[in-house]
Amino acid sequence: MPVEFLGIGATNNGSETTARTGGAFDKEYTLKLARAHEEYGWDRILFAYGSGTPDPAQAAAYVASKLDKIQILLAHRPNVSYPTFAAKTFATLDQISDGRLTVHFITGGNDHEQQREGDYLTKDERYERTREYIQIVKKAWTAREPFDHDGKYYRFADFVSDVFPVQQPRPRVSFGGSSPAAYRAGGAEADIYCLWGEPLAQTAEQIESVRAAARAAGRSDLPKIQVAFRPIIAPTEELAWEKAHRILGAIRARKQAGQLIGRRHHTDAPENTGSQRLLAVAAQGERFDRALWTPTAAATGGAGNSTALVGTPETVAQALLDYYDLGVEILSARGYDLLNDAIDFGRHVIPIVREEVAKRDRERQARRTATAQDQAAASA
Repeated sequence: MPVEFLGIGATNNGSETTARTGGAFDKEYTLKLARAHEEYGWDRILFAYGSGTPDPAQAAAYVASKLDKIQILLAHRPNVSYPTFAAKTFATLDQISDGRLTVHFITGGNDHEQQREGDYLTKDERYERTREYIQIVKKAWTAREPFDHDGKYYRFADFVSDVFPVQQPRPRVSFGGSSPAAYRAGGAEADIYCLWGEPLAQTAEQIESVRAAARAAGRSDLPKIQVAFRPIIAPTEELAWEKAHRILGAIRARKQAGQLIGRRHHTDAPENTGSQRLLAVAAQGERFDRALWTPTAAATGGAGNSTALVGTPETVAQALLDYYDLGVEILSARGYDLLNDAIDFGRHVIPIVREEVAKRDRERQARRTATAQDQAAASA
């Protein structure tokens, strides 16, 4: 089973620990960060979406036009454009990138953030809309004849696109969420289902929930599973934990000073199930399994990808392999020093994981071959 690594396609050098030094869209930094991912063994980078951030589609197009190998994961919120328009945007970007695009559809887990751009639907309604939106986009990518649509959230007649993706039959669709409504929508439509980093036992439960929803939707091609972490690595365990506590102190200091722009105040309870789950795990303890550390999630109020994996490159690699052994095929990682951490992770962690995955695959194939030979001998 192959493994993929997803990094971050940030448009500036700011993070939870450090204020950015330039504008929101720093072209030089955006390209430098993307190039580092390409050069150090990452497969794909995410261009994230926020109500006030630079347009990720244009940032992704800029990078895709400059680099030849790195693949693009484009985050998109269905409330910001009509699905037929979005389908053309995505197809054009797939053309620009020569078939390197995956689209991550964000339903939105925070009412206030959604309302910043005029979206006043309830969360369950947003999941329904996302599912309908994805269905339309898929059809617009593949239909060569005009088609009509009369759904709950969208209605149009006689649409046909003149621009199609390079990838056939279409690019992959990525989706995330931890509520029953999310499992239903993503289980039915997603090629990739994205989870935040929880302990192994809880992750296994979520994977089964996603797969059950996919089966309930009549699917036999189950979604690939992606899990996201914040790796904190150093040459020794002691240095890694010292680094982790420095990072935590910086997050708390910036939070106290009100410098974590776009994140909830520490007294606000998160509305989305994923963040609620992260905070519940953090309330149970600080350390889980081999290397999972939760105080970074607690300090940010469970804001998105916020649980850490702490240790030497070998420890963090083995922790990632524990998730791989659960069935996770895409490992998302983003440090706090975006550029240097991407280089360090690519240099020191990714090769270990890839080598171990190849070893596991060889052993699995050997067992299959031996079993087939035994069965053939028994029936001879």
